[in-house]
Amino acid sequence: MIPQPADQAANRKRLGRLGGRPPAFDREAYKQRNTVERCINKLKQWRGLATRYDKTATIYLAGLHLAAIFIWSAR
Repeated sequence: MIPQPADQAANRKRLGRLGGRPPAFDREAYKQRNTVERCINKLKQWRGLATRYDKTATIYLAGLHLAAIFIWSAR
């Protein structure tokens, strides 16, 4: 998400609740969302998780835990 120009933010604020997006840009929320998206993309690189070959939820969850451990230990 790209921060919006000041004139667009002022226009949205002037329109009130009809203005669409909120006029504020929350930098901390953006950082947290970016971290989560990067983590999900790293997990998607594991073929078994991305294609969901596992038959049961417990085996899928075990694979997810293994992938998370490998990703965490590679840091």
